[in-house]
Amino acid sequence: MRVLFFRLKGLVAALAFVALLIVSSLAAHAADAQSVYWTAARSLPVYCVDRDDNKIAISFDCAWGVDYTDALLTCLKESSVRATFFMVQFWTEKYPDYVKKIDEANCEIGTHSATHSYMSRQSETEIKNELTTSSQAITNITGKNVDLFRPPYGDYDDLLVDTANSMGILPVQWDVDSLDWKDLSASDIAARVCERVKSGSIILCHNNGLHTAEALPVIIATLRAKGFEFVPVGELVYRENYTIDATGKQIANNAA
Repeated sequence: MRVLFFRLKGLVAALAFVALLIVSSLAAHAADAQSVYWTAARSLPVYCVDRDDNKIAISFDCAWGVDYTDALLTCLKESSVRATFFMVQFWTEKYPDYVKKIDEANCEIGTHSATHSYMSRQSETEIKNELTTSSQAITNITGKNVDLFRPPYGDYDDLLVDTANSMGILPVQWDVDSLDWKDLSASDIAARVCERVKSGSIILCHNNGLHTAEALPVIIATLRAKGFEFVPVGELVYRENYTIDATGKQIANNAA
């Protein structure tokens, strides 16, 4: 019985070892498959731009309210900074006077969709309709063409990116998030932004952030002291002859 016991114990150990090998093999295979999936080429918006001239862009998403917009525009004017505002259609139509103010401040305007929906869930027809009507609403007020687009919630898929590009509207994300929508203090917002900016960065803020207008003068002064130059997104990005790497960095094809 004792011999039989040890033989059975050895058999169980052997079977356990074989099972471990099988599980490890399957796990490795799954990891490889996941790696292939995540590294597979996909269509990406522009998160930042490969530049060595210290140019950066600050942008504001407009979807809810205008309470702090005048203060933002005053700061931008006094600092001689041209920013980019991405507007949702219903915001554009509700606040046409602010669309005019932003345009007259020599700031750039892009679309932030028509309905602020998760557009990765939409069909090509729905996407085209969102981009067309929201852009036209802006053009009706400013008389200017719209060729920049920020997806709501930062949500996108290949279809959304490819469709926007096919319409001549460049999808733009960000690589520096102020998190101002979380109602952080002005000092926390400024610290987050200034610590993360690099040449070619695109900064995300919101026109109705509770403390964004308070943080903006500090952000501008601090980044200028570091040698950065603010330009609108449209002057930061490349319009042709570029690639976008896996991180969303836009790179000029003729770059050395």
